Amino acid sequence: MRVFIVACLTAGIIAIGAAGILDNLVQESSSAAFAEPAARI
Repeated sequence: MRVFIVACLTAGIIAIGAAGILDNLVQESSSAAFAEPAARI
């Protein structure tokens, strides 16, 4: 049971870290994302 709790906590920490990385480094603002002339809105 202890291993399961540690695994859940580890998965949660990895998920929070991945969300932070994606939010800060990967996402672009809407003005930059739709600046392409070929973008369909």
